[in-house]
Amino acid sequence: MTLIGWSQTLLFFALVLALTKPVGAYLFRVLETDARPLPRVLGPVERGLLRLCGVSREEEQTWGQYAASLLAFSLFSVLGVYALQRVQHLLPFNPQGLPAVGPELAFNTAASFTSNTNWQSYAGESTMSYATQMLGLTWQNFASAAAGLGVALALARGLTRRPGPEGRKTLGNFWGDLVRATLYVLLPLSIVAALFFVSQGVIQNLAPYHGVDTVEGAKQTLAFGPVASQEAIKMLGTNGGGFFNANSAHPFENPTPLTNLVQLLLIFLLPAGLTYTYGRMTGDTRQGWALFAAMSLLFFAGAGASYAAESQANPALAAAAVAQDGNLEGKETRFGVAASTLFATVTTDASCGAVNSMHDSFTALGGLVPLVNMHLGEVIFGGVGAGLYGILMMAVLAVFIAGLMVGRTPEFLGKKIEAREMKLAMLYVLIFPLVILGLSAVAAVIPQGTSSLNNAGPHGLSEILYAFTSGVANNGSAFAGLNANTPFWNLGLGVSMLAGRFLMMVPVLALAGSLVGKKVVAPGPGTFPTQGVLFTGLLVSVILIVGALTFFPALSLGPIVEHFLGAAGKVY
Repeated sequence: MTLIGWSQTLLFFALVLALTKPVGAYLFRVLETDARPLPRVLGPVERGLLRLCGVSREEEQTWGQYAASLLAFSLFSVLGVYALQRVQHLLPFNPQGLPAVGPELAFNTAASFTSNTNWQSYAGESTMSYATQMLGLTWQNFASAAAGLGVALALARGLTRRPGPEGRKTLGNFWGDLVRATLYVLLPLSIVAALFFVSQGVIQNLAPYHGVDTVEGAKQTLAFGPVASQEAIKMLGTNGGGFFNANSAHPFENPTPLTNLVQLLLIFLLPAGLTYTYGRMTGDTRQGWALFAAMSLLFFAGAGASYAAESQANPALAAAAVAQDGNLEGKETRFGVAASTLFATVTTDASCGAVNSMHDSFTALGGLVPLVNMHLGEVIFGGVGAGLYGILMMAVLAVFIAGLMVGRTPEFLGKKIEAREMKLAMLYVLIFPLVILGLSAVAAVIPQGTSSLNNAGPHGLSEILYAFTSGVANNGSAFAGLNANTPFWNLGLGVSMLAGRFLMMVPVLALAGSLVGKKVVAPGPGTFPTQGVLFTGLLVSVILIVGALTFFPALSLGPIVEHFLGAAGKVY
């Protein structure tokens, strides 16, 4: 580890911290007030889009109506992206004449992009036409991020709204949240980011691929396409799906250290800002900063551990007496160890899935960090919206534990957390490991699962565990040593991604619906404050304990045992 390497991490975090309040204040303004920017320009567009959805700005929904709208929209999104892939050979903007995508892969990709996962069992430049990339995948990058943001707002409203004179139990309107998040937040920021990327050398065109002769005299094909526009929203929306197979390790997607830094900032920009938005919604911004502090502690723990692990020589090469300045295997030299490990930490903290290095080439402990980041439940800033509602679900569990310790009914923002709320919170907590560990166990014992592995032993188990963890956590990154483009893996991962998204969103909305109509109890001597250092410490402890107790046995059989075997000279 070096001072320059740590300086990169500290600079990145300082920029995130500086942007959190202004971004959060803007999100609060456009999503929770009527003081939206450019009312004469964007106001008619908003009203027109809402009319297309058949709703008015004043119409609100109960949690059941909100969930039904979300699920219906997502179902048609899956069907639309699937159909587009199946007929892409008949559509324009396909200069390479790429054929239709097969049914299993088309389902996997449709489920992936609708669930904000962006897992890719294919090489983008040789599989998807420009039309599919733009109309299907890039559009879903906007829609899935906006949907996640809406669910987070719904839960925050459930916690912060006070019962009205008529016992109001509504959480906003899904269609209104979807339109406003896209129109006022995702589109303008993506336009600015895309223009910046183009200025730095990220390509943006509709030209056919170009053949060139290398200096050695070999033939090479350069893939082109509308990359910058997809790159912007893939980072801002914490989606992660790359235009190219190499993702952000490709120089056409991420050409310089400056673009690398901006991509990292885009990943954390909205999840960090939402903590301040939540604080504004509660009427006490310290509530939001407490969540931000918990996320930040977990981020620094992961960043430090990953950087320390990758700063060591690869055990196999060290045993062969090969000189090595840290583990450079699978990393781009223009980024180096520090920027690569920071990217791996950020992308698995925020359920983004973009990569600028190959996680399969990390050391055993270096690969452990991305796994743990995802196993903690998408709460270290997390995806757009998903990070906020994920950590709020953990906060509900934390205040319940605090209530048990003092012997009184727990309260969160003055609302009592009772049996129904705890059942929903525990349902949310248990779905996550049930799907990951259940599907991983099946894949580890049947030929259809093990035949896709690139490695045997503990690293092979890590490849399986990472794949389903990435799918259920809606992350999308991969160890890349696994051939996932088979019927079993395409269907299994597709199901896991949909389960990890929607089976967890429904309990979130149900909890919001349960809380929104509750009376607010005035704080008393036994009330546990949720805006201070003590709450932050308890919240971090609960997150770590839940993740450790659930996944430690599996991790022990994978990357942890691999580390000790590698130190002894045993590799797979």
